[in-house]
Amino acid sequence: MRSFFYVVSALAVIALAFWSYQENYKTRASLSGVSQLQRQIGQARERLEVLRAEWAYLNRPERLKELADINYDRLGLLPLSPEQFGRIDQVAFPSPELTAIVNPIELSADLEDSQ
Repeated sequence: MRSFFYVVSALAVIALAFWSYQENYKTRASLSGVSQLQRQIGQARERLEVLRAEWAYLNRPERLKELADINYDRLGLLPLSPEQFGRIDQVAFPSPELTAIVNPIELSADLEDSQ
């Protein structure tokens, strides 16, 4: 009986060692993948900052004014004047559509009465 117990416990130790060995390599692979993803995120953030800087550089007011002056004939741009702006009461906002109440709920007491 003891020899059976020794054999079973030795097999259990070997199985646990094999399992822990596999888990160790899975963990290392996952950590490697995470560090690679973090590097990619850092590179993407750097590219985004470069693109933002380029966008800010290209949208400088003096540059846009020069481009508008150069392409004035082709674009037909005119300076803004006060007559081009409207008042808020001139805007026709769509009225919200009211739907019929299908299942009304009856309240047993008003909130004002309970206070």
